[in-house]
Amino acid sequence: MKTLYLIVFFFLVINFSYSQKEAKLFTHADTLRGSITPERSWWNVLKYDITIEPNYTQKTLKGFNKITFKVIQENHSSFMQIDLQKPMQIDSILLNEKSKLEFFREGNVFHVSTKNQVLNQENTVKIYFQGKPKIAVNPPWNGGWSFIKDKLGRPWMTVTCQGLGASVWYPNKDHQSDEPDNGASLTMIVPNNLVGVANGRLKSKTLNNNGTTSYTWEVKNPINNYDIIPYIGKYVNFNESYPGLKGKLDLNYWVIDYNLEKAKNYLPKEARNTLNSFEYWFGPYPFYEDGYKLVETKHLGMEHQSAIAYGNQFKKGYYGSDLSGTGFGLKWDYIVVHESGHEWFGNSITSKDIADMYIHESFTDYSETLFVEYMFGKEAGNQYNFGLRRNIKNDKPII
Repeated sequence: MKTLYLIVFFFLVINFSYSQKEAKLFTHADTLRGSITPERSWWNVLKYDITIEPNYTQKTLKGFNKITFKVIQENHSSFMQIDLQKPMQIDSILLNEKSKLEFFREGNVFHVSTKNQVLNQENTVKIYFQGKPKIAVNPPWNGGWSFIKDKLGRPWMTVTCQGLGASVWYPNKDHQSDEPDNGASLTMIVPNNLVGVANGRLKSKTLNNNGTTSYTWEVKNPINNYDIIPYIGKYVNFNESYPGLKGKLDLNYWVIDYNLEKAKNYLPKEARNTLNSFEYWFGPYPFYEDGYKLVETKHLGMEHQSAIAYGNQFKKGYYGSDLSGTGFGLKWDYIVVHESGHEWFGNSITSKDIADMYIHESFTDYSETLFVEYMFGKEAGNQYNFGLRRNIKNDKPII
């Protein structure tokens, strides 16, 4: 019996030690990424103005981000934390377009010397950056930058960075608690034969004298860092007006040119049904000022605010399958409904801590049930909801 007790005791000790060892995998880099550090807390992001020029052949990026910020603490750190993940590099930083700032790197964080900042003052830091960004392996789940081709062999570029963090491709304050209060702009400098699409509305299109075109898009509303996304390819556009609860809402569809007719016959009905349902349940679409867009991608989809990534191949269900097993999941496009639901839950209402992003998914998953109920009745919604529950494995913590 004593031998049995000893075996059990050593088994527990070994497992406790293993658990402790596992816990120690939490790193200082994790703390810098996930915490409101003293170098983050004293300033509030007001706007991002991002310019990028991707090189498809070399799989590189270069550009700058002009961050407008406000000083919100009087006695604060003399450093500003700017996040940019390896192997991307910062070349230089200017304060208010004039003074060159000193900085040093610590892993995926840059500590920028910003002394003598005055309470309530608004300033800018213009951060020039370049490098080879992380390449997406299985977007959007294992994300990064995608330098890929459409089915005709032409360049197609975009980013997926939810969870991974927007600092995988541009410098910012990479924490969900601080969205830019006054929105953001994104300028893409691309070859003349390609088109750049991004969040919000097209502010300008400029033909340069070197074979490139600059497309500048802008959102007026606060936006998650990981929602700011460039789409670059052989895009064409069609649009319509939706009579929503707050008046006319502009609906735009950006697809690869060879899918134009297919998209015209398919996407508008799916989008209108979705907006009818969600405005009924949740109130007005949150971003009337920025419009609503579906943008075709090769990956399945993502909830990029006012520019939803759509890659469901113009099929009903989830790539043509019914996740609920009830038949109701094949009567509508899963990606249009689910990712549009995130405009309310994830984009309009955002968790401060990345650990709580299950909130975004849980409410948005429930929005699917409400959509089915709106379209096909309460019993259909109940059946769909019950069918989805069979997929719950309960094999990992949600936080």
